[in-house]
Amino acid sequence: MPMLVNNRISSLVPEVTGWRHWLHQNPELLFDLPKTQEFILNTLAKIGITDVYTGLGKTGVVAIIEGQQSGPMIGLRSDMDALPIFELSDIPHKSSENGKMHACGHDGHTAMLLGAAQYLQETRNFAGRVALVFQPAEEGAVGADAMIKDGLFEKFDILEIYGMHNMPGLPVGEFALCPGPSHAAADTFEIQIEGNGSHAARPHHGTDPIAAANAIYSALQTIISRNTDPIRNGLISVTAIQSGEAFNVVPHTAMMRGTVRTLHADTQDIIEKRMGEICAGVDLSHGVKSTLDYQRKCPININHSGPSEYALSAARSVAGVAAVDDNCPPRLGGEDFSFMLEKIAGAVINIGNGDTPGLHNPKFDFADDAIPYGISFWTKLVETRLPIFVSDKPD
Repeated sequence: MPMLVNNRISSLVPEVTGWRHWLHQNPELLFDLPKTQEFILNTLAKIGITDVYTGLGKTGVVAIIEGQQSGPMIGLRSDMDALPIFELSDIPHKSSENGKMHACGHDGHTAMLLGAAQYLQETRNFAGRVALVFQPAEEGAVGADAMIKDGLFEKFDILEIYGMHNMPGLPVGEFALCPGPSHAAADTFEIQIEGNGSHAARPHHGTDPIAAANAIYSALQTIISRNTDPIRNGLISVTAIQSGEAFNVVPHTAMMRGTVRTLHADTQDIIEKRMGEICAGVDLSHGVKSTLDYQRKCPININHSGPSEYALSAARSVAGVAAVDDNCPPRLGGEDFSFMLEKIAGAVINIGNGDTPGLHNPKFDFADDAIPYGISFWTKLVETRLPIFVSDKPD
């Protein structure tokens, strides 16, 4: 147990760990989170928090805790959905739902925020209000954007908002934060190619969409190596190519899909433009017709400077200066917390998960040893951002 965790938080850890295990055993996907939402609502009621709201982002939950004195409101956000993955571990709290598992640690994020809620509700050692934001559908369905569209920032006057995500490879008890762009924009693309089917023995009677797909695939790789600034680079991953079914038929169509990741808006613009130009060029050279469907799904997550420093200060108070990296490199994984940071100031920090399998791995499990650090970070952040006013006048 870390030396900087107080006794009350230490005493909460066994119960919070139990909550985490229940959540891990009962994973749900995207917006379809009835059991998860019910568990959160029941736990908040047990804690004594009654100012609770639903109906944002379908299954999202927002709970408000009042401090001892009046003041502004800050938000603490946790994602709570799982992934469509078959769990391969043999842990006692293994998923009970075949094909669903908490392979990204959202069970830990939710449990730690509930633990912080219990502590903050008991102590209320802050001036203002705390909005606990439990968000659905972080894994690919931009649940943050859905909550915003349902009025998250209109209904609640949140001044700043903070997120926390576990990081495999970072030792338990340590924190890391990337100022500025921290997570990439996550775009998707699909290219439909229409050729002219023919007998495989007479390919000259048709136009081959597979040959066109190969040409597009090869040309896409040159966008990164020759069209984008090497210092402001991006990533294009073709993750599926589908065409044909028979060994003796040149198919009529082909399809390609994949993802684009960028940390700079100008790079994102260049990639989308060049992909369209490449498709048009291959159409001319191969005699096919291709259609590019490029979707900007999730924007770049940009941590704001002031909130980044506040988060780092709270982390140092919990873990010590040497255990906090204040300039970790950005990641090309997407984080839909970015939608919230487009609206108001805030930052997302990483908490160490130790030497575990990586995120989205079928053997991943959130590190229970990280729970006291996560609860302590949340509570320290609230108490330092919303300090109690102490009069210097004698009684």
